Amino acid sequence: MDMTRGSGNKTYTVTVPVEEGITLEGNLNIPDNPRGVVLFVHGSGSSRFSPRNQFVARQLESAGLATLLIDLLTAREEEEDRYTGHLRFDIPLLSKRVVAATDWLLSQPATGNLKIGYFGASTGAAAALVAAAERPSAVGAIVSRGGRPDLAGSALAAVKAPTLLIVGSKDTQVIELNRMAFSLLRTEKRLEIIPGASHLFEEPGTLEKVAELAADWFTRYLSAET
Repeated sequence: MDMTRGSGNKTYTVTVPVEEGITLEGNLNIPDNPRGVVLFVHGSGSSRFSPRNQFVARQLESAGLATLLIDLLTAREEEEDRYTGHLRFDIPLLSKRVVAATDWLLSQPATGNLKIGYFGASTGAAAALVAAAERPSAVGAIVSRGGRPDLAGSALAAVKAPTLLIVGSKDTQVIELNRMAFSLLRTEKRLEIIPGASHLFEEPGTLEKVAELAADWFTRYLSAET
C-alpha cells in the first residue's frame, strides 16, 4: 500500500486482486483506533471518485470508521460499460468482486481484526447484499442508499447482517422495490424514507441525513461485540 496522506487519518492507494490477472484500485482511509471498516459498493456508472460516496465516507471517518472506496470494474470494463450498460447490472460479477475485496480487507494487518460494513448505492446495494450472504461472519452491517436491493433475489433471505435501506421520498419506484426487498429480509432491518429527497439525494440536507443515519447504523453494529 502507498500512503498518500497522513496526520491522524492514514490514506492509502491500494490495489485489490479480485480474479486471476485482474486487480482493482481503491482508496483506504484508516483513522486512529477504527471502530470498523466500511466498504463502499458503488452503483450504475459510478466509481470510487463519486462525490456523494466521498462525502459519506468523510462523515464515517469522522465517526471513527475506516473506509475503502474501490472501483468494481477495470478501466477497460468501465469503458465497455459506458456504451453497453450491461456490467453495472451484472450482480454475480459485482458481488464476486465485493467478496474478493472483503477477503482482502480480512487479510490486511490494519483491517483484518475489524468488522466490515457495506455501503451500497444503486445496483451496488444488490451486490453488497449477495456478498454479505456469502460472508456472514465477516460482515456486520449494511446500508443501502437509493439502492436496488430487489436485484439480490434469493440472497436476501440469507443475509445475517443488520440492514438499513435508505430511499428518497421522491424516488417512488425505488421505494416500492425497497419495500419488496425489505419484506424478504430475515435479519434486523429498517427502511428509512428521507422526506423531499430524489434518487441522487441532491436536495439540500438530504445527503447529510443519509450520512448521519449510516454513521449511526455502522457505529452501532460494527462496534458491537460478537
